[in-house]
Amino acid sequence: MYNTDMPTRAELPSSKKLLRSTALALTTAIALLITVVLPAEYGIDPTGIGNTLGLKKMGEIKQSLAAEAEQDAAKEAKSPLQSTVQAAAAEEVPAEPETNRAIRNDQTVVMLKPGEATEIKLDMKKGAKVTYSWRSVGGLVNVDAHGDPINPPEGFYHGYGKAKQIAGKEGILEAAFDGKHGWFWRNRSEANVTITLTTNGDYQSIKKMM
Repeated sequence: MYNTDMPTRAELPSSKKLLRSTALALTTAIALLITVVLPAEYGIDPTGIGNTLGLKKMGEIKQSLAAEAEQDAAKEAKSPLQSTVQAAAAEEVPAEPETNRAIRNDQTVVMLKPGEATEIKLDMKKGAKVTYSWRSVGGLVNVDAHGDPINPPEGFYHGYGKAKQIAGKEGILEAAFDGKHGWFWRNRSEANVTITLTTNGDYQSIKKMM
């Protein structure tokens, strides 16, 4: 049987070489930690090399995902009793059905002399709808349907449609926001014009503005 020859003392590395190899390995590990591991895992990049290599972004994404996972875990750990109480409260206070809103019916008549104008507005909540119909007798008029929110900013305008020299129109007006919504008419003819407006729907009041 052949036995492997044992190395001689001269062939073994000296203590100085071992220390040098250990120091080199430690330095390499520290360099990798600073330039690769910290940017890639934690988004920490003291040297800027990680940002150049795209590793810092990777680390930031990992940290963001970890934070989101912790938040999700905290939400899932919420007391079942609290969830039951919240569900019961939601059942006890049902949303008010749309059918409970008051439905109004009004007919408004205004007379305009040549060159005169008038405006009629409905006080409506966002999403409320009104079926309307208006007719002019004696001549054609210009009309501008629009809405004004509560405390509108300077220069605000939200229109529902304009027309010139027409004798009437009908349709459905749906409020885009809480506020006043309606029509502005001007008589550009040389004769008196009578406008009759019929409204039916979900609004709190109707008022002649001018």
